[in-house]
Amino acid sequence: MRQAIGYMFVFLCFPLIWILYSFIHSEILVASEFKEDLKEAIPLNTPVITSPIVLLDKDNRIFSEDYVEWRDPLALDSIPLFVQEVLIQSEDAEFYNHIGFNFSAIFRAVFANAAANASDQGASTITQQLVRLRYLSTEKTYERKVTELVYAYEMEKQSSKEEILENYLNEIYFSNQVYGIGAAATYYFGKPLSELTEAQQVFISAIPNNPSLYNPLENFEATKKRQELLIDILVKNDKISSEHGNTLKNEPIVLQTKTKTQLYPVYSTYVFDELKSLISASEGFQEKIESASNEQQAMLFKNELQTRVNQVISQGLTIHTALDPQKQKEDVVYIDRLLDKTKDLQAASVVINNETREIVSMFGGKDYRKFDFNRANQAVRQPGSALKPLLVYGPVFETTSLTPNNEISGGKLCISHYCPQNYGGAIYGDVSLKQAFRFSHNTPAVRLLQNVGIGEAFAKLEQFRFEHLVAEDHTFPAALGGLTNGVTVLEMADAYTGFIDGMYKPTHAIRKVTNKHGEILYEWKEEKVEVWSPKTITIMRDLLADVVVNGTGKGVHVNSAYVGAKTGTTNDYHDYWVTGLTETYTSAVWIGYDMPHNMKLIESKKIHHKIFNKIMN
Repeated sequence: MRQAIGYMFVFLCFPLIWILYSFIHSEILVASEFKEDLKEAIPLNTPVITSPIVLLDKDNRIFSEDYVEWRDPLALDSIPLFVQEVLIQSEDAEFYNHIGFNFSAIFRAVFANAAANASDQGASTITQQLVRLRYLSTEKTYERKVTELVYAYEMEKQSSKEEILENYLNEIYFSNQVYGIGAAATYYFGKPLSELTEAQQVFISAIPNNPSLYNPLENFEATKKRQELLIDILVKNDKISSEHGNTLKNEPIVLQTKTKTQLYPVYSTYVFDELKSLISASEGFQEKIESASNEQQAMLFKNELQTRVNQVISQGLTIHTALDPQKQKEDVVYIDRLLDKTKDLQAASVVINNETREIVSMFGGKDYRKFDFNRANQAVRQPGSALKPLLVYGPVFETTSLTPNNEISGGKLCISHYCPQNYGGAIYGDVSLKQAFRFSHNTPAVRLLQNVGIGEAFAKLEQFRFEHLVAEDHTFPAALGGLTNGVTVLEMADAYTGFIDGMYKPTHAIRKVTNKHGEILYEWKEEKVEVWSPKTITIMRDLLADVVVNGTGKGVHVNSAYVGAKTGTTNDYHDYWVTGLTETYTSAVWIGYDMPHNMKLIESKKIHHKIFNKIMN
């Protein structure tokens, strides 16, 4: 009878033995597959992690942040020992004693999983969790887990415990696209980790165990219960007293969730465009692109530049700019309201500080949203007569002995088949250069370009940063702003800074770019150069001021000791311009339609004059 019972017991245990054999056999096979991996060191390269980009205004205040993942990495010695202990005790109490994995925990998990015929039970150390974050998927298979052990062991060989813990604390996920304990502090409580109370530190430490379940924005109570469980673990392990634990549990938790700062979208959009140019100029890409032997090679260099820009951005940057936030806000509000009165009318403007030659304000279009088409630096339009000071009159006074009092014919003119006309088809006799400039007569301007010489005139224009000029522009229609492609508002404002004092330096929004350690990575290096002689500057400033008082610039009223401007109107009234300067600022204003059409009906409203008046005060 006893023997029969024995046989029956063995028979009943046979399925269990078979299950254990199958499990062990599969584990042996999997281990064999990784035999070669165990023989050779695994290169554990640090992955590229995208960090936030922060934009600062002229007073070093944040006005824009760009990130997909919110991160705020901290050195281990900047992370309070208390919060380190919380995560070690809750996630891996034997962290400082194991070799990357914990045998006793693994055996417990293996038998638990075998009994349940599953692979859900975990036994992951902090090292294994870091490995999984960096290199492996999260699928729950034995093959992946064996790989995880190999990688964890190798990581322990290649890194110190302190390095592993620091990386873990900076890379674990805290829900809501927040990574790292430092980022969790600033995201959920709006304060650095070092300024959080111990109760707050334990609260955010509750999240990584299950970021979906313990997302405090959706499941606050669940997160609070998990916090109290962690406090109980600290008490149980004699890390804190039970009295202290009760105090932590009873402390109210009030979240102050961070919102992404996204102010002044047109300015921040431009800053990213300029950052690419700055990297290109600083690292030699600009020279390569300009000297490329063909379009295919130029495109190759452009692709390399974009790759480099992406690499730089991923490291996390602080971009210091010249933005005047109050002025930017007021200018945008005013222009948006003004444009609301005329359906579909668009505008663009750029304001430059005369002293620093920096962009302090920009308008890129009505109701502008971040990364929209920026009409201030991307819209290429015909400049009309606003180009005359740069291409015609400046070169005239710079290269000849003519003065504003000299006379020139305002009558009919034909050069080969080109026969320009004055505004409204008017025909004049001899007029002074001052009168021709004041009323923007066309035939005198063409005659003056003929006098200077097209080559000489364009040599002066090419001192500036006009990126869309081509060889085909070297013709007489250019005297009236007739170009193959055109110019941008930024280019016009930039070039007019030469009339401040005869000195020119390309204008920029970016002052410097620093990394997360405050080290300067990039800054513009250009120096001022003389583009106009003192004689030319004196004459041109007088002529520009006369336009405002007596000429086409009537309607410009700015509270400044000096105001000078030049207007521009293109064929069929497709574009209206005002470009000029005061004692404080230089700017260019354009109004028009994205799909150009005649604006004669709104000419008398002088909308461009009104914009100029506002942004120059």
